[in-house]
Amino acid sequence: MNNFLFVAAENDAIHRCKAGGMGDVVRDVPRKIAEKGDKVQVIVPSYSRLHTDAILKTHLNFELRGETYNAGLYEVRPKKEVENIYHYVIHHPEIQAGDIAHIYHNDLTEPFYTDGIKFFIFCTAVAEAIKCEAFGKLDVIHLHDWHASLILFLRRFHPVYEMLKKIRIIYTIHNLAIQGIRPFSGSYSSVNSWFPNLELNYEELQDRRYPDCINLMAIGIRFADAVQTVSPSYKEDILKPSEPPAFIGGEGLEEDLKNADNEGRLFGILNGASYSNVEKVEKGILFRQCIRRLFRWLQEEKKDYKAHYLAHTGEKITRFQQDKPAFICASIARLTEQKFFFFQQDPNLLPKLMEKLNETNGVFVLLGTGAPEYESIFRAASYQHKNFIFINAQSESIIDMLYQESDLYLMPSLFEPCGISQMLAMRNGQPCLVHHTGGLKDTVVHKKTGFSFKGDTIEEKKENFIKVFSETVDLFFNDKKEWKKISANAKKQKFTWKKSVDEYYKYLYALNVDV
Repeated sequence: MNNFLFVAAENDAIHRCKAGGMGDVVRDVPRKIAEKGDKVQVIVPSYSRLHTDAILKTHLNFELRGETYNAGLYEVRPKKEVENIYHYVIHHPEIQAGDIAHIYHNDLTEPFYTDGIKFFIFCTAVAEAIKCEAFGKLDVIHLHDWHASLILFLRRFHPVYEMLKKIRIIYTIHNLAIQGIRPFSGSYSSVNSWFPNLELNYEELQDRRYPDCINLMAIGIRFADAVQTVSPSYKEDILKPSEPPAFIGGEGLEEDLKNADNEGRLFGILNGASYSNVEKVEKGILFRQCIRRLFRWLQEEKKDYKAHYLAHTGEKITRFQQDKPAFICASIARLTEQKFFFFQQDPNLLPKLMEKLNETNGVFVLLGTGAPEYESIFRAASYQHKNFIFINAQSESIIDMLYQESDLYLMPSLFEPCGISQMLAMRNGQPCLVHHTGGLKDTVVHKKTGFSFKGDTIEEKKENFIKVFSETVDLFFNDKKEWKKISANAKKQKFTWKKSVDEYYKYLYALNVDV
């Protein structure tokens, strides 16, 4: 039996610990590993909340900032018990919940200031737990994004944690654009502030663009035994330099990625989706369920936008409950530049889509939270367009219904490492309209399993987005036979985790795939 440790910022196998797709991956991959008979242990920060009903396993003492720090290692009860999988959190008072999904902090004046602190503490505590053999003898450590890459920094430079050199360490890139850049000195949240006694090779650590800073995403790429991107096409994209906004590629790390590729350490392996135990929802009650949730939210004082916007949305949905739309287009996403750049860059884009939907008694339902500037854009648009429903909140029940009751899923990401939303929509036979980029290229084939738009410039992309959207809506109403064929093809696609994890064993873990 091989023994794995997954280290990440998110884990959707436990309650209240997900902000994006990373949480899905850290939930699903261990389950496939466990099916092979291997043992998996998953650890995330507690964010000062996830440990409250957990079991304290041990106290961890380690040095940071020239002082002795004490953190608790807790075992957490998962949403679903799975044999050979164990879930843990690290608690320390300075590892606080953030304003993004109660996980990440959004430090506008000094990016990654607070998150840098929490993950410096978290990773050092994890290294100490490994040293103390709290997880037993490990065969593989799998790190996810910059939040966990400090484990590799400690392996390279910290004499107390040299035992990490004996363990194979894998690094997965979920979003290359978020890199965890921190200064070497001059800030409480700097490397030298937290590790004042280490002898560092600054040339190995520095960001090529900002020589006075460490780039924690780069550390993962430079020091891991194997590096994975979450789709083959995203791997090809990030080996090229970015030319924003028309093309988002290596984001300043293309040389590091090329080096990893030349050394045979970089692999593009597509994420999977779950195709078992899909919770079926009651048909025809989407808008009724939305109304129920809105009334519930109205009773929560903590909602930033309070009663007025929720009441406005409820009134709009009530009309569609009485007069059902003929076509429902849906999006579910974090409201960020990555997901909705085209709408922010061109204020006329959304009105043009709404104009097309007006012709057909169609609606666009967008559910999500995120950056304040994007929330403001879509709340304002909701008042302007009667057929645009913006649900500025999160609700698993509504999300399940949108995946199963909508006619078209919209995913115009500026760039996309993999994407899981399109897989979940296709799983339910819902065609997707996507930007032809990254993992969306690997999962959606234009006019066969869905629809896509592309272009050499931003202007071309926007023009083609509107054109393809219009053609797609027309196809739905004018050629039902072809639409049903595309829907059936979408549903037949199986992006299984079994196939992906088999490739993990072969290329990342360097283990026998038939274990």
